[in-house]
Formats: sequence, structure tokens, C-alpha cells
Amino acid sequence: MHPAAAPALAEYFSPTGHGLLGESDLWAFVLVCVVAIVLGAAVQSAVGLGLGLVAAPVISFLDPTLMPGSLLVTVIVLPVLTLFQEWRHVDWRGLAWGLPARVPGTVLGVWVVAVLEPRALAGAVGVMVLVAVALSVLSLRVRITPGSLVAAGALSGFAGTATSVGGPPMALLYQHEEPSRVRATLAAFFLFGGAFSLAALTAGGQMDVRTAVVGAAAVPFVVLGFLLGNLLRRRFDAGRLRVAMLCVVGASAAGLLAQAVLG
Repeated sequence: MHPAAAPALAEYFSPTGHGLLGESDLWAFVLVCVVAIVLGAAVQSAVGLGLGLVAAPVISFLDPTLMPGSLLVTVIVLPVLTLFQEWRHVDWRGLAWGLPARVPGTVLGVWVVAVLEPRALAGAVGVMVLVAVALSVLSLRVRITPGSLVAAGALSGFAGTATSVGGPPMALLYQHEEPSRVRATLAAFFLFGGAFSLAALTAGGQMDVRTAVVGAAAVPFVVLGFLLGNLLRRRFDAGRLRVAMLCVVGASAAGLLAQAVLG
């Protein structure tokens, strides 16, 4: 990016609600966000989820006003790339139950975005992410049934729309399936569900040009993370990568909660 572009781009950012950025602060903000997005995309490419879990706490901590719209714009690209590779492994029966249930959860999520202050929404992100981490560490196993799919779909719709972190409910259901089935099914769910959440936020007036521009600017880094994740998938054990992701996410969520409570 040319140095002269930084002041012009600064109008898109106001981290932690303290006003516009200077040029040096802008570069630091962009660097931290890029690292979080590339890391999250790499993890999701390898294990099926991670972009929202890693990037949402970081972006919410730096600039809560960008959430959840900017990250929803960004994360919708990754499922397209994943499905291009692994569409044959999608559990279409599971999607038939889970996706329609996302609708009422999405409507509730739009209302939450409309009524909560950005700091409160940031706190909600932290709580939801910590709960997801705790459940993953405990290896809670829930049978994949129509009832559990409907419940997970509704929870994903609410969480994905309100905080852009909609993966954990569905991921918990499929975490014991074959890796390719997990990645493909979650990708299909994220693609259709994320598109619906974006449409609902737009209709509800919670999406603006600033939010969309920031999300679109992050897309190339999602592609980079996806390619990196493909390499990690072939060379490293997915279980170890998942443990590392949970550690990073837990630390980010704890920091986010501290900022929401003390800031």
C-alpha cells in the first residue's frame, strides 16, 4: 500500500471507540488483523472451522464497530474454496435439517446487533468463544439427529449473525466424523448460512459501506490462509493443530472479555 493511502483509509477505522487512527496506528491495526485472518483461515482450511473463532476476538478487541458485518463478508469466501475441493463429502441430509433452523436464530441475531452497544457485543463474542473452547476441550459428544441438527442450526444462526462466530454448534455435532466430511459439511453450512446472515443484517440496517469495504479488503488474506492450511493439512496432525487453535482462541477471548468489562 502506498504511504499516502493510509490517511485516506484511516476513516474506515476507529479501534476501541477512541476516534480515527493515525498512519502508524493504522499500519499496526492492519498488521494485527491480517495475521489473525491468515491464521484463522489456515486453521479452518485444515480442520473445518477457525477463521471466525480466531479473527472475531481480535477484530472486536481492536474495533468492535466493525463486527459482525465485516467478518461475515470475509468468512463467506473460505467455504467456497473448501467446497471447490471437497463438495463430494457434504452431508446434505444434515444440512436439510440444520439450515432451515438457522432462520429464526438469524432473526434473533439481527435484533441483538441492533440493540446492543459494540462493547457489549464484543463481550458476547468473548463469552461464546470461551464456551466453545470449553466444550471442545471436554470433547462433548452429541449424536447427529434431526433434533440436534435443528438446535445446532438455530444456535449457529444466532451466533453467526450476532458475532460472526457461528461454527461451534455445528462443529461439536460433527467433530467425531471423518475430517473431509467435517470440512465439507461445515463449509456448506457456513456458505448458505453466512449469505443469509449478511442479507438479514443488510435488511436490518446493520451493514454499511465502511463495514463492507473492510471485509472485502481482507479477502486476499483469506485465500492466502486457505493455501497455507492446505499445506498444514498434509504435513501436520489435525488434532495438534486444533489444540493450538484452541489455545490462541482462548487467550484472545479472555483478553476481549477483559476489554469489554474494564474498557
